[in-house]
Amino acid sequence: MLQQIAAVNGALQNVAIGLLDEHVGHCVANAAGDQNKARDMVTEATQAIARIIKA
Repeated sequence: MLQQIAAVNGALQNVAIGLLDEHVGHCVANAAGDQNKARDMVTEATQAIARIIKA
């Protein structure tokens, strides 16, 4: 039972990170002129937040 709960929590965390990545990506892309730099910034932010969530 605990393994199933842990699996569901992990899946939900991944969904949350994906949604966050899309949302932040959209906001940053609109604010930044350089699309490549914006994508790099979003990736860095998403990875940092993922580390916090999974800690």
